[in-house]
Amino acid sequence: MDIAALITWVITALGGFYLLGTWLARGGAKAGNSHLPVPVIFGHFALAAVGLVVWIAYVITDKDSLAWTAFGLLVPVALLGFAMLARWLPVHRARSAAAAEGQQPEPAERHFPVPVVAGHGLFAVVTVVLVLLTALGIGGS
Repeated sequence: MDIAALITWVITALGGFYLLGTWLARGGAKAGNSHLPVPVIFGHFALAAVGLVVWIAYVITDKDSLAWTAFGLLVPVALLGFAMLARWLPVHRARSAAAAEGQQPEPAERHFPVPVVAGHGLFAVVTVVLVLLTALGIGGS
């Protein structure tokens, strides 16, 4: 199960890198061009990256404390992810209305492909569940 969690975590990270790249390429880090706060974006990214490194260390060493540390890092990652989703949904829903008006510059996150956002979120949830189950010792050999 630890390897399955590693695989889902890497897939989640790849989706996250794509979304981050899209956000940066569209000027998301520039003031006023995004509804997603820069500290939230980079905090989410940094905590997830550190958690992945800790999880890799867990897979190599099989130390329970590392599994719980990785899970502990995933909790704020998930909370930040839900906060970003809550701020992205109105931007996504307003896509057609804003395009018709054409008055304000588009937020960078308006260019996120829905399948990537959905896949990133789905794999993130699966990752959190697998990491928790592994930390609890469920499904181990």
